[in-house]
Amino acid sequence: MADNQAPRVDSAVLIPVYRDASGALRLVLIRRGAGGSHGGQLAFPGGKKEPGDPTMRETALREAQEEIGLAPADVKIVAELPRMDTRTTGFRIYPFLGRIEQPGEWQRNEREVAEIFEVPLATLARPEAQGEEVRQFTGWKQAEATPFLRIDQGQIWGATYRILRDLIPRLVAGEWQL
Repeated sequence: MADNQAPRVDSAVLIPVYRDASGALRLVLIRRGAGGSHGGQLAFPGGKKEPGDPTMRETALREAQEEIGLAPADVKIVAELPRMDTRTTGFRIYPFLGRIEQPGEWQRNEREVAEIFEVPLATLARPEAQGEEVRQFTGWKQAEATPFLRIDQGQIWGATYRILRDLIPRLVAGEWQL
């Protein structure tokens, strides 16, 4: 979907964070399964609002439970971040930052999630993690330089990158009690 097309599909993501044994802050990300408009992308757990979801917060918590087995009772939402629209797929994303306890084992939804990984904030905040690549997407008039974060598991770009671009400095600064 191009920038000027509407309507948007409401969706929500949870940004699960925890402190590891050394006290370092880690963020939980997933690699989406091969299907769908975001197949194979690195992202936060999340998805479309369902008719039974009373709020976008509930959507984020439900999706995290469905995708990675994170029980809503094990999440303390510490911030609702600014919503954003995807550029090509027509989603309006409501991001929620949630403090969690490190689980003993993740329960991956094999149909939706290819991989779950925990990335240290320090890795995401490294200047050398920043990159840029020219990409062309359906609905774009021309190829554009697309920024990304480089981690061992691949490139974080698109809406997930835009969430992190604004969130990383706030986490580094210790804005929230995590």
